[in-house]
Amino acid sequence: MGRSLAGPLWDELKTRQDAVESALRTTLSRFTASAPPALADAMAYSLFAPGKRLRPLLAALACEAVGGTLEQSLPAGCAVEMIHTYSLIHDDLPAMDDDDLRRGMPTSHKKFGEALAILAGDGLLTMAFEVLASSYPPRTAAVSCVELASAAGATGMVGGQVLDLEGEKGGVADVGGLENIHRRKTGALFRGSLRLGVFAALGETGVPPTALDAIDRYATAFGLAFQVTDDLLDVESTEEKTGKKVGKDAARGKLTYPGLLGVGESRRKARELGEDAMAAANTFGAKGKLLAELAKSVAERDR
Repeated sequence: MGRSLAGPLWDELKTRQDAVESALRTTLSRFTASAPPALADAMAYSLFAPGKRLRPLLAALACEAVGGTLEQSLPAGCAVEMIHTYSLIHDDLPAMDDDDLRRGMPTSHKKFGEALAILAGDGLLTMAFEVLASSYPPRTAAVSCVELASAAGATGMVGGQVLDLEGEKGGVADVGGLENIHRRKTGALFRGSLRLGVFAALGETGVPPTALDAIDRYATAFGLAFQVTDDLLDVESTEEKTGKKVGKDAARGKLTYPGLLGVGESRRKARELGEDAMAAANTFGAKGKLLAELAKSVAERDR
């Protein structure tokens, strides 16, 4: 079934992943220098758990697609990864998804207790905006902070989580409702990551509407493809491959794409969404090549 997020593409992306990793370590060390050690340790534990750094990679590739550099994208990449990590810490809590395994490791509240896990998430959330505000010129910093707040907040990721919780109680019954959840819960931060990459390159000079339109089309298709394959992994993959428990969605009666469409149709939908994202990436010509290849890889992943 499909491919993992590995192979030649990920070999090519490794330089960017390494740069993101280094920037995250430097940034966290700088901004937690005077924080209580227990809090800094809990923040670092989740932030540096094994991961693909997909959102910072999207920021980097979008920045490069519009003529920017990897270095310009790194503060934006750090910020979106901090937001993503905070959301995972909070999602794993007993009051939410009640998970005890994340990226092959005990979840934050299992390692540090619920109170410190919540505070570690809070610390990463607020630090993300501190990083943006202190790393870019005023106009770029302002538009980036607004974008990230929108992506992560009540009309974006947090709102999507609320809709997802309501859906578990029978509030969602069709594909349209499911896509509305995931455009917010998952897709909004992908979109924000891509847009922040564009702003990092062009925030002070102005972003052409055509570039943002292509980025937004890419983000929509990419985000849904990611979620469809995520749902498929919960049905078809193993804990060893994914680094988290599988089969949870069905056990909780949660609405998923395979549950609504079946496995075969869900796989077809993921491929179509991947093709839509690739078409949007091709708007940028050769500079969009890696965005296109990443969309294909995500749509066909098996872990």
